[in-house]
Amino acid sequence: MIPYFSFPADQHSLPGFFRLNSSFLTWLGAGWFGFLILPWYAAYDGFWSFIWITDGYPVFDEYSPGILQITLHQRWWLWPVALALLIPFFSLNCKRTDPRYAATLLFAGGFGLAYSLFQGFAFGLHGWGWEFLAEIFGPTEQSQIGMGYGALLVCGAFLFLFTQGLAARGAIKGDVFVTGTIGFSIVLVLLFIFFPVSRILISAVQDDEGHYSIVLFWKKLTSKVIWDLNCLGGDLSCGVAWNSLWMAVLVGATTTLLGLAFALLVARTGIQAKGFIRVASLLPIITPPFVIGLALILLFGRSGAVNSFMEWAFGIPPTRWIYGLPGIWLAQTLAFTPIAFLVLIGVVEGVSPSMEEASQTLRASHWQTFWTVSLPLMRPGIANAFLLGFIESLADFGNPLVLGGSYEVLSTQIFFAIAGAQSDQGIAAVLAIVLLLFTLSAFFVQRRWLGKKSYATVTGKGDAGVHVRLPKRATWGAYLTALPFTVLSLVVYGMILFGGFVENWGFRHNFTLQHYIDEFAVNWSSEYGLMWEGAAWNSFWTTLQISAISAPLTGGLGLLIAYILVRQQFFGKNGFEFLTMLSFAIPGTVIGVGYILAFNVPPIEITGTGVILVVCFIFRNMPTGIRAGIAAMSQLDPSLDEASLTLGAKSFTTLRKVLFPLLRPAVVAALIFSFVRAMTAISAVIFLVSADYDMATSYILGRVENSDYGIAIAYSSVLILVMLAVIWLIQLLVGKRELGRRDTETLAI
Repeated sequence: MIPYFSFPADQHSLPGFFRLNSSFLTWLGAGWFGFLILPWYAAYDGFWSFIWITDGYPVFDEYSPGILQITLHQRWWLWPVALALLIPFFSLNCKRTDPRYAATLLFAGGFGLAYSLFQGFAFGLHGWGWEFLAEIFGPTEQSQIGMGYGALLVCGAFLFLFTQGLAARGAIKGDVFVTGTIGFSIVLVLLFIFFPVSRILISAVQDDEGHYSIVLFWKKLTSKVIWDLNCLGGDLSCGVAWNSLWMAVLVGATTTLLGLAFALLVARTGIQAKGFIRVASLLPIITPPFVIGLALILLFGRSGAVNSFMEWAFGIPPTRWIYGLPGIWLAQTLAFTPIAFLVLIGVVEGVSPSMEEASQTLRASHWQTFWTVSLPLMRPGIANAFLLGFIESLADFGNPLVLGGSYEVLSTQIFFAIAGAQSDQGIAAVLAIVLLLFTLSAFFVQRRWLGKKSYATVTGKGDAGVHVRLPKRATWGAYLTALPFTVLSLVVYGMILFGGFVENWGFRHNFTLQHYIDEFAVNWSSEYGLMWEGAAWNSFWTTLQISAISAPLTGGLGLLIAYILVRQQFFGKNGFEFLTMLSFAIPGTVIGVGYILAFNVPPIEITGTGVILVVCFIFRNMPTGIRAGIAAMSQLDPSLDEASLTLGAKSFTTLRKVLFPLLRPAVVAALIFSFVRAMTAISAVIFLVSADYDMATSYILGRVENSDYGIAIAYSSVLILVMLAVIWLIQLLVGKRELGRRDTETLAI
């Protein structure tokens, strides 16, 4: 066969060729740059360190690029990578419509990516990475560490060359951007969600010696501890599975109801204190772990302020009602209502006023219009808000740990199975599988409830632009639902702020500033300048840096995935959507252990670095951005996209200039949630922090364990103020969505 590799004979055609194939040439050039220039392996001094430039590059083993790893350091197994990078040159003179162009890119990208990942797993720190390779080829002295800049860039180049081949074959109507986005998203989800989760879940079918046993798995899965129904006969509680399920349903319902009430007050009433309502609705989400639980104990505990007052005023003896189901329900409702509000506010604002006016033109009452028109159009937001509240309740372990008492749930059992004295990773994996079964069930119930109906209300066509006022019953219902929650939130936060200025919260309430001085002292030296002397500064700056990096990446990736889930059709879409929820549905303790097992050895070695914290926060918090994006995008008529594409705009331009401005509420929700959760996460962080990368929440937990409640509360108060400032900044930078003349200050009567 005669090779078809040749450059265009007509030199005048070169600019046109490069213009039409700029994306292909960019990724091919990036691949060769990573192979020839950048260090192939990860440096021990950290991903963000560039000391390698002056420390033996390029001949030093650790810092050599791929080509020198082959020629100087005898890593012969990298030769196929170079071969895969050469193959795309055979398509340089082919048009995108030529079948050979697509075939070449598919083969080069697919083979290159598959082999790069295979060799990364095949050779580990001490010889073969898989035992079966040692049995086939015998022992070897060859070894390698995790992938560095060069290897990661080459893998990325292979991935996008492969997706361009798919686009050339006609996938997704030949759209290079959308095809690349889908491929990139799938790889990231498989690598950073499915892979670490599967590493720990596989232990569910293993015995203590590592042998697989389905019988043992079934015995663990059907344990009475999980599925016991004795509570129906009068016992205090059922098995942990039923306890968790009942709690999740209650929390999902109450958080959705409260979130809807707040959204209706802000978007559909003439209330003057809308800014205050927004802040009050978001306050609980910015609370560091355990603090809400501690505040509720000091309020409603046996010796709490409320019980003490009731005993003094009315002679009612104090009880321990806060411990158990009521306490967990109250704490989780406080903690997760802001998530429901962030999802629902954009959906409520997005309902078209023209449809409501059409209903009233047909002589429907305000209540009929709200019940039969407005509320059904909010179903995507309601469904996604409930799903998030349901899953958050299942995965939360901080509140049940503090307030659970004898009411045991799956998340606490998983935590004790991993970190307790009787550590049993297999039991933790089985319990995590039960959680996934509940999550999967809720996911499919949500899909069935929404159905295949259209909820598009933002069409780009003119409408009246002014929402009809809520009926009085709905308005009073929203007030009566939201205001008690607001009062309780303010009381809880008053307790939190109070706790930072007393000697010992709950015991000695003498005023003091010592907690803030000890933790956040700042001094000036003529020799060294500004000195951060407080004990908490190191963890504070680390937390702020990690959160600032992860938040925009989380929000951006979440909205991109929402875009492809709502607007595109591809094989395996439903399975991919469920995979995106895995990291959200499983407790952070399981995720943390899974990340250690997955990323403590080649090919991706990031344990103990700041990178693993960023990656964990991105994929742990991403589902909220996805659900908010799906809810908001379901209201946008696909004709908006089609009009933009018909006028010659590319998919990326359409997403940036048409859809993004209409998705500002979802963008705000994704950014706020991802930043706040990165600042306040605890469950996964426990296992992933290191001496160089200590997080604020692990520092606070250490103080709580030592009974230094004043210090913990003082630190939490500082974090709350910082998060409030960042939330205001996010809302200012993203801006407000403008939909015609819709203005919540001027509502129709």
